[in-house]
Amino acid sequence: MYGYHLVSTLAQKGVPVEAGTLYPLLRRLEGQGLLRSVWETDGAKPRKYYSLTPEGDAIYRQLQEQWKQLSHSVEEIGKEEEK
Repeated sequence: MYGYHLVSTLAQKGVPVEAGTLYPLLRRLEGQGLLRSVWETDGAKPRKYYSLTPEGDAIYRQLQEQWKQLSHSVEEIGKEEEK
């Protein structure tokens, strides 16, 4: 995805992010080797597209698993509170 599309998609999904917050984060993740970027200049406006590197994908999967575990734990606590 290119940056503005990412901002729009996140907002549609209920995660509003300012461009001034997102772009430095994208650059930082790229610097860490978790993202790669490619300039697309064929269209009317040049756009920088971002994608996960294999290392970024591995980190993403680890974070997904950690989130699932945390979410499950919170749900279990909620069930205990209902008793």
